[in-house]
Amino acid sequence: MATLPLRRSYRRWRRFFRRRPIFFSVLRCPQCGKRSRDQMPANASVYFYRCTRCNALFKPLQGDCCVYCSYGDVPCPDRQRRW
Repeated sequence: MATLPLRRSYRRWRRFFRRRPIFFSVLRCPQCGKRSRDQMPANASVYFYRCTRCNALFKPLQGDCCVYCSYGDVPCPDRQRRW
């Protein structure tokens, strides 16, 4: 019986964290493999990104809305809100 309140509070926290988007993502360059931690814009999509090491310009893969959804470890805030 003691675990029942814990389950309810866990569900409440899970819903709370689901609503708040994460604004930092680690991008990995597809050519040289360099990783860089960047802040994602909350109200715009980034279509092009230039690597700081190899100076390569990369764009999103087909079916993705931005570079962060294709090459980042966290999808963009717009896609996080749609979950």
